[in-house]
Amino acid sequence: MIDLRSDTLTKPTEEMRAAMASAEVGDDVYGEDPTVARLEEHVAGLLGHEAALFTPTGSMANVLAVRSLVGPGQEVLCEASAHIARAELGAHGAYTGLTMRTWIHPRGQVDLGAIETIFAPDMGPFFVPTAAISVENTHNFAGGAVLPLEDLRDLREYATGVGIGVHMDGARLWNAHVATGTPLAEYGAVADVLSVCLSKGLGAPVGSLMVGSRDAVAEARIWRKRMGGGMRQVGILAAAGLHALDHHLERLADDHAHARLLAEACEVDPATVDTNIVVVRRPDAADFVAAARAEGVLISAVGPAAVRLVTHLDVTREHAEHAAAVLSRLS
Repeated sequence: MIDLRSDTLTKPTEEMRAAMASAEVGDDVYGEDPTVARLEEHVAGLLGHEAALFTPTGSMANVLAVRSLVGPGQEVLCEASAHIARAELGAHGAYTGLTMRTWIHPRGQVDLGAIETIFAPDMGPFFVPTAAISVENTHNFAGGAVLPLEDLRDLREYATGVGIGVHMDGARLWNAHVATGTPLAEYGAVADVLSVCLSKGLGAPVGSLMVGSRDAVAEARIWRKRMGGGMRQVGILAAAGLHALDHHLERLADDHAHARLLAEACEVDPATVDTNIVVVRRPDAADFVAAARAEGVLISAVGPAAVRLVTHLDVTREHAEHAAAVLSRLS
């Protein structure tokens, strides 16, 4: 079976397993795991921020990051199909007591005009005030779309002007970096806090990081423990992340090329595929998924009329070409 359901499905390589097996470890709740410390320092440096915090999941990293900017009874603005709004099971409201309002963009992009329209200043005890804006780069449900750096800089300028924060869900920020050549620190500069994921395109078995100021990360460390996310000798997992950053980052370009091959096979304009995700609009999504499975290709429905294909570390060029032939025949 060629599995294109998600880039979270990768298996650790033998080299990654060796790095994990030889990792130096300590108790991370005590702040004594040296491999975790190296990973956190490395990722913070890549993104141009002071500190980072290793978390078991991207959802936890996002909750910790957003709550550092938005308190109970305040709101965060985001695009309507953003992961924090659609795919984190209401965790932000459940843990923080915040609310969300959204703008709609078919490609998940920053729409500054819409944001300006829905932004709510603090008007006293009658209205919910906006405390932050969240953006997702790349945008999962918009087909791995990249948010242009200039749009993000304009958003940063606007947010600073009205006195609110910016959160970036950068679960696949590595893909945006490779696709555009934009330095990671330039993306980091537009956000007060970010999340980045190691277990998607980079192929680590688990792990994300919240990135921000020393104070924000210190507070997030307390909340991570409060949420049950304190981990002990977790350097074994951090070592996988370090290996992935050293060996699997630039190869994301291969995933992007494979995604464009699949897009063409499914009659999707390859020019609209920025990274490693292809969304195919079909009225018979469930039937198409079943037909592909019968032919040895696993894909997923993300709505009654939408199918998602995701390339990743375990999908070779040969796999992509075979899957493309199958999907072309079924299209």
